[in-house]
Amino acid sequence: MECVSCASITDKYKCSKCLAPYCSVNCYKEHKTQPECTEIAAVKQAPQPAKNVNEEEPTIYAPFSTEDTVPLDRLEQLKNSEPLRQLLHNPHLRALLQQIDVAYNANLAMTAAMQEPLFVEFANACLQVVEPMTEAERAERAELELCS
Repeated sequence: MECVSCASITDKYKCSKCLAPYCSVNCYKEHKTQPECTEIAAVKQAPQPAKNVNEEEPTIYAPFSTEDTVPLDRLEQLKNSEPLRQLLHNPHLRALLQQIDVAYNANLAMTAAMQEPLFVEFANACLQVVEPMTEAERAERAELELCS
């Protein structure tokens, strides 16, 4: 993990307020004055309302749309995918997904996960549901596989 202040590699200490990693007292003193730390601490200390079972899971980001945003109806199709269900029976894959979910640096965690063939298989299965290949793409892929 990288120190939140100086970016050196460390796993010595974590901030008690926001769990960000730091390597020294000086880095901690610098970090604890940052607004990110105090905002996270304030959110953690705020009283949590009772959860309604039918309530959607909250997110810290407001919904926004980009060219890469997957429509909600396509995301809903993931729960009906038998190949995904089979892959999710694997405890190693579930552990990888949990590590990504709680990672301090999500991009770094995703980059590491993409080195795992099992995770690549999972990502491809998700893509087949939310962004199926066209016939032309299938033909091109089959042609490439024949050449190799």
